[in-house]
Amino acid sequence: MSQRFEVRKQQMMQQCQVEADQLKGMFGCLERFAEPFVSCLYRREQKEHAQTYLQGLMSNLQRKNVESIAYHHDQERLRLQRFIGCSSWDHQPLLDELVRQVGCELGETDGVIVFDPSGFGKKGSESVGVQRQWLGRMGKVDNGQVGVYMEYASRQEHALVDVRLYLPQSWARDKPRRNKCGVPKQLRYHTRHDLALQMLDEHGQLLPHKWITGDDEMGRSSLFRRELQGRNEHYVLAVPSNTTVRDLEDAPPKWFGRGCKPQRQFEQVRAWLSRLPDEDWTPLHVRNGEKGPLQLHIVKRRVLAKTERRCVGPEELLIVTRTTDEQGNVQHDYYLSNASPTTPFTELARVINAEHRIDECLKRAKIEAGLADYEVRTYAGWYHHPTLLLIATWFLTKEARGGEIHAGDYRSASTPHARDAAACLWVTKYSPATAPT
Repeated sequence: MSQRFEVRKQQMMQQCQVEADQLKGMFGCLERFAEPFVSCLYRREQKEHAQTYLQGLMSNLQRKNVESIAYHHDQERLRLQRFIGCSSWDHQPLLDELVRQVGCELGETDGVIVFDPSGFGKKGSESVGVQRQWLGRMGKVDNGQVGVYMEYASRQEHALVDVRLYLPQSWARDKPRRNKCGVPKQLRYHTRHDLALQMLDEHGQLLPHKWITGDDEMGRSSLFRRELQGRNEHYVLAVPSNTTVRDLEDAPPKWFGRGCKPQRQFEQVRAWLSRLPDEDWTPLHVRNGEKGPLQLHIVKRRVLAKTERRCVGPEELLIVTRTTDEQGNVQHDYYLSNASPTTPFTELARVINAEHRIDECLKRAKIEAGLADYEVRTYAGWYHHPTLLLIATWFLTKEARGGEIHAGDYRSASTPHARDAAACLWVTKYSPATAPT
């Protein structure tokens, strides 16, 4: 770490010292924050359970499942288990309120919507959607469940706003298992890309944006890219290194005057990259990271890409980035976009950077709010936990940004000290039982 970043780190650590008077009323903030969400619930006990669960997700519990949260609040677990696992309350109005808040507070006309299928390993075969499948977060095929997450990112901040459970074909066709887990009868099989398009159609207008992005699982589908094009969306989607393209800017083979003029052959992007001269790369500073400035090199070309059926798609922009880690290992990432070839490198890098920020969102949700700690088997229960969890992580984001962090007449949240105190407060994991009085 360079000297200037070490100095800044020490300054931030000093600013993160939280005085006792700043904690007074802090936990009432969560209750007030949750009011617009719990007001979507009709029954009084459901509102109380929702508040209890949110407080549990923000507590210092090591594992944040229903049983632990109930015991943490000195309650019987069965009532909270019913509320999360099998109660019939509708989660969708709560997510709609979340989308509305994020769009209003973070919205910018050139915002970025990010989609990411993220899986978590689960044992057994009785929980809804569980089977051996590709779990991108774990980087392997294993037994687990997959949710397709939707994130919104702007220059101000980034936040998870929606999620859909991926129900594999084997589950969609298995009526006894569907009935046992309470899967709605009208629900049919949808690909992970279909689920992303559903969320975009439902919430896209409430989230001001110019770009759609996602990892190579999203970008490898030419149908998904075509669907986005049909919706007049601009996309920058990661693609695998074996994607087959033809460089439209490369000089074609020599023509000897007979027959059709030859064109350069299609080739995998990693093979194309091996011939690229070093002078074609453009260096860019992306942002400051934990260990110093993040930099990358970037290049773009107009290409034709082959689809899964070996057909030739429309003209697209191939974007390749190159980064080097502390050990000197070089990593290349590949993207296809329908952006104009004149789009500045800085704008493309901003969108690519937003695609990587969803990893930070999921990491925060997992570490700070127990994203993978749920223990439910039903379809409704699967949605109840992540809905409340996304609300909890939005609370964390607002606190870190310097939202309403006080209930008394002490220091304003607009001061740098208060903003840094809010950012580190929930990391230190104070619980209502240990907060100063």
